[in-house]
Amino acid sequence: MPGLLCDEVLWRQQADALADIADPVIADLTLDDSIAAMAERTLASSPERFALAALSMGGYVAFEILRQAPQRVTRLALLDTSAAPDDDIRTKQRIAGIASLQAGKFSGVTNRLLPQLVHASHVTGPVGEVVKSMAQRVGDAAFLRQQTAILRRRDSRPLLHEISVPALVAVGDSDRLTPVADAVEIHRAIAAAKLHIFRQCGHLPPLESPEETNEVLREWLRECATP
Repeated sequence: MPGLLCDEVLWRQQADALADIADPVIADLTLDDSIAAMAERTLASSPERFALAALSMGGYVAFEILRQAPQRVTRLALLDTSAAPDDDIRTKQRIAGIASLQAGKFSGVTNRLLPQLVHASHVTGPVGEVVKSMAQRVGDAAFLRQQTAILRRRDSRPLLHEISVPALVAVGDSDRLTPVADAVEIHRAIAAAKLHIFRQCGHLPPLESPEETNEVLREWLRECATP
């Protein structure tokens, strides 16, 4: 499950690296303007039971999938996400972004925004270029739908204690959008959870630390396999 303004390229390296032990499918979260609809669409195209890995906005959808069909999820990996709703400042930022977009000002991910998304070491270079390219492909109409969905999302903190499947919670140590504290809150509330922190990494470990992400997810798939 990709994040805001991300497409399948976010997870491509993991899908390739884990193809020997899994059949990875990357969801399209650009088509709906509610988290519930994103979850419904994903469930409709998924196997009867599946492991679920999600990043950022994808995590919000993962929580909704666990509300709609918890029996179908065999294990859960939550990367750089939050169970809490936006605070007032973040809500105002999203509303301002929507207003700007409706005025015809979609600039995707700019060089000024990149430091909010990736570690300083990745702002210039191939990772930053991939992030900007993804945003342009997703485009303004999908961005509007995604931001609308995020603004309306439910508080998932009450759900955390109900999650009983083996879970991995991971976060970049330099994530400015969903910081380590958010991951720790999720980790402490899920009984069967492990915590992993990516060093010198921002909000997008699958791109910033691809090999480490591959290793962490491979271990998650192997250790959490259903007996």
